[in-house]
Amino acid sequence: MRSALALASLLVAGPALAGTLTLQPTEITEWKAVYGRVEARDTVPARARIGGVVVELVVSEGDTVKAGQKIAVVRDDKITFQIAALDAQLRALQAQYETAQAELERGQALVDKGVITAQRLDQLRTDVNVARNQIASTEAQREVYVQQGQEGQVLAPGDGRVLTVPITRGAVVMAGETIASIGGGGFFLRLSIPERHAALLEQGASIRITANGAESSGRLAKIYPQIQSGRVIADVEVEALDTAFVDSRVLVEVPVGGRSALIVPRAAVTTRSGIDFVAVEGHGERAERAVVLGEKVVRPEGEFVEILTGLAPGDVVVVP
Repeated sequence: MRSALALASLLVAGPALAGTLTLQPTEITEWKAVYGRVEARDTVPARARIGGVVVELVVSEGDTVKAGQKIAVVRDDKITFQIAALDAQLRALQAQYETAQAELERGQALVDKGVITAQRLDQLRTDVNVARNQIASTEAQREVYVQQGQEGQVLAPGDGRVLTVPITRGAVVMAGETIASIGGGGFFLRLSIPERHAALLEQGASIRITANGAESSGRLAKIYPQIQSGRVIADVEVEALDTAFVDSRVLVEVPVGGRSALIVPRAAVTTRSGIDFVAVEGHGERAERAVVLGEKVVRPEGEFVEILTGLAPGDVVVVP
């Protein structure tokens, strides 16, 4: 059937009927009007890596950020106290190490004179090693707390725009809590189409978009295989998409198949007293017929309009 419709087209009459055309059924695209939402391709939360108090918040909704840019600072005063306690412990361990080292040196001199045994010297050497290892362990533990303090800076996970900031300065947050949501990776339209049209959708199809009174086109970039609540989810890529408001709704027309119709050039239609007329020729005479118009059809050869009633296949239409 589709191949038969594809063969049907507007047939221009021969030289005897110059300026006329013979109507034949033509396949036109059937459009389904739905609303699409402007969404970010990637929505990534910037999370706090430690718990504490938000002492600095440098972004707000709508700001543009770069990957690694500081968004906020979370401070936990307990980390400072823990580092100070470890510093004091390190000083004590250092004193113990110096004492053990001095005892080992004296023991080495005494064992040479035969005053103490080699077993006692081994014990003194063990004390030095234990003190040295305790210092190394405490220093490593201190580095952990220092790193935790540095992780108080909340960084942007990628380039994009700040969509939400659910916390305020002075708020207490837990580790892993969201400080801000970053929308990045570009923006697109997400559609939710009734599932009865699922079999008619084609990836890569052209989409008509109406936003802020202006018409534009897009491409059906992705059709998701899972149906949610009786609807098919699809993404549309649009050049120069207005992204001032994320999650705003935009009127979109999606091709969901084709149908047979009679179309004439828009110039062939005249309107008088609110009634549309089309001039036709037949048996050497010219007459005007009142018609009911349908939707506008734009083709590479010009602008056409659908004829719902008033004409029939085979009629010869006069084109000015």
